[in-house]
Amino acid sequence: MTDAINPELAAKIRFDVPCSARIWNYWMGGKDNYPVDREEGDRFAATSPGIVDMAKQSRQYLIRAVRFLASEAGMRQFLDLGTGLPTMQNTHEVAQAAAPESRIVYVDHDPMVLAHARALLRNTTPEGVTTYLDADLHDPDLIVSDVRNVLNLNRPVAVMFMGSLGHIADYERARSIVTTVMAAVPSGSYLVQYDGAATSEATIRAHSDYNETGAVPYIVRTPEQMSRFFDGLDLVEPGLVSISRWRPDPIDPGTPEAVDAYGGVARKP
Repeated sequence: MTDAINPELAAKIRFDVPCSARIWNYWMGGKDNYPVDREEGDRFAATSPGIVDMAKQSRQYLIRAVRFLASEAGMRQFLDLGTGLPTMQNTHEVAQAAAPESRIVYVDHDPMVLAHARALLRNTTPEGVTTYLDADLHDPDLIVSDVRNVLNLNRPVAVMFMGSLGHIADYERARSIVTTVMAAVPSGSYLVQYDGAATSEATIRAHSDYNETGAVPYIVRTPEQMSRFFDGLDLVEPGLVSISRWRPDPIDPGTPEAVDAYGGVARKP
């Protein structure tokens, strides 16, 4: 493990069932995972071999999206909802590399993630602010209320749901959460979102098996369903696409291979 775990939080961690944040960490080469996570990660990858590449592509998508927001869109406030475990090039590191004064609020409710929050908060710039909020995505009103202590909601905010809305089983509830948060931020704010997509039988089957393990279920949705998260917003080019194809590095020749995850970035008019 990269950090000693807070004893109170450790008591809340389930070591007998897999955890999506820890499995994701395993797929990305991290050390914050346990045998049950590695076993389920390997089983999942056997059913859906593209998942490991998709996990790595998701981090590259985050890097490109945050860099665009900080460098091109002028964002200086970021709200990252459903943070996951710390890994390379976290949101605050990318944003503050482009704009050192950026303010970032991470939100998660997983005790494992909270136990390692201090690792996530490293490397913040003196000019900026990076902090962590223990809150559940199911309570967006509380999140908005608490976030006001750090972010100025009269100024644009980049709202990020990176692989987290799949954990909201009810589709309309997931849409409502996005709507509630986006209603609290002003014109000129952005929504950044991605999730695993129901675009292959292997991915659908692997997630169905995962949801039978006792872990918090993860629901894969169609790109058409995910497009509704952006209702009322203006998608920036290239729109809602496979995350590997969202503004790929121009030095890489050809069109990147699609992965079973879709995402997009949109501006609130």
